[in-house]
Amino acid sequence: MTHTLDLGTAVWRKSSYSGGGANDCVEVADGYAGLVPVRDSKAPDDRSLLFGSEPWQVFVGAIRSA
Repeated sequence: MTHTLDLGTAVWRKSSYSGGGANDCVEVADGYAGLVPVRDSKAPDDRSLLFGSEPWQVFVGAIRSA
């Protein structure tokens, strides 16, 4: 069975690493247990990427230490 995650009510926030640009930002939505939805602010109606919470934390940790 395939499940579809409804992101229609998602509250998106811009990444603090996006440099404050108006439209060149990575956005994430909180509040989805075990998942981190990610989208491109230039194309908010396109598909979002979904990452597991743990791999996302590893990714963010690597960026912070770079």
